[in-house]
Amino acid sequence: MDRYGVFGNPIGHSKSPQIHRQFAAQTGQALSYEPLLAPLEDFPGFARRFFHEGLGANVTVPFKEQAYRLADQLTERARRAGAVNTLKKLADGSLLGDNTDGVGLVSDLHNAGVALAGKRVLLLGAGGAVRGVLEPLLAQRPLALVIANRTLSKAEQLAAEFAELGPVTASAFADLQAPVDVIINGTSASLAGDVPPLADSLIIPGQTFCYDMMYSAAPTAFCQWAAARGAPVRDGLGMLVEQAAAAFELWRGVRPVTAPVLADLRRQLTAG
Repeated sequence: MDRYGVFGNPIGHSKSPQIHRQFAAQTGQALSYEPLLAPLEDFPGFARRFFHEGLGANVTVPFKEQAYRLADQLTERARRAGAVNTLKKLADGSLLGDNTDGVGLVSDLHNAGVALAGKRVLLLGAGGAVRGVLEPLLAQRPLALVIANRTLSKAEQLAAEFAELGPVTASAFADLQAPVDVIINGTSASLAGDVPPLADSLIIPGQTFCYDMMYSAAPTAFCQWAAARGAPVRDGLGMLVEQAAAAFELWRGVRPVTAPVLADLRRQLTAG
C-alpha cells in the first residue's frame, strides 16, 4: 500500500483522512492515508522519517511555512504563497512542495457558478490564508482585486508583492464604499463571531457573491452578515474538498469527483 498522510498539531480534527480515503475508493487507488501528529519541536525530522517510505503528505497548521522550507523544489504558486500544504516525493527521493489552497478556492467558486474574470473582487484579511490564494485568484483575471485588512500596511505589502500578476490594490475597511461583485473572507475571525466593519453599500442584494474560506456546522458570522444583506453565500467546506482533490491529482495523476464527498461531509457537519 502506498502511504500518504497529513501533518498537523493538533490533527485529530482533520477531515483529510476521510476525504482522501473516499477519493482512493472512488478512483480505485491502493493507498493508505493517516493523520500524523508532528512534534512542534522537530517537524523537519518527523517529516523526513515519514518520507523514507511515504509518498505524499498534506500539511496543515502550524507547519505550512516549515514545509515550504523543507521542500527541495517548489511550484510557482507555492513559491508565491510562501507556504506549502502538499508534499510529493519525486522519483529521485527529493520533495516537491505545492500549495493547492488557491486552486481549491477557485474550483469551489466555479462549482458555485461564480466566474471571476472581469469582476470586482474584495478579499478580506492579509494573513497566510490570503497570501496562499492570491496567485490563483489573479490568474482568473478579475477587473480589480482589493485586499482589505485592519492593519492597512500588511494589505499594502501583499498588494505590492503580487502587483505584477494583476490589478491588485490595498484598502482600509473604512474606505470601502462602492459595490463589488465578490467578497471573499480570508480571516478566521468570523469563527469567533467577528466580522470586519464593512459598509452595507458593498453588497448588491441578490448579486454580490460572498464566500467564507472558513466553515463550521452553523453559518459563520461572515455568512450570517452577508445573508442578512441579501447576498448569496457559501462557506469553505467545498474549498477544503477541492484543495484535497488537487493534491490527490498531483500524487496519483487522477482527478477524483468532489461533489459526493462534499455532500457526505456536509451531512456529517450539519448532523453534528
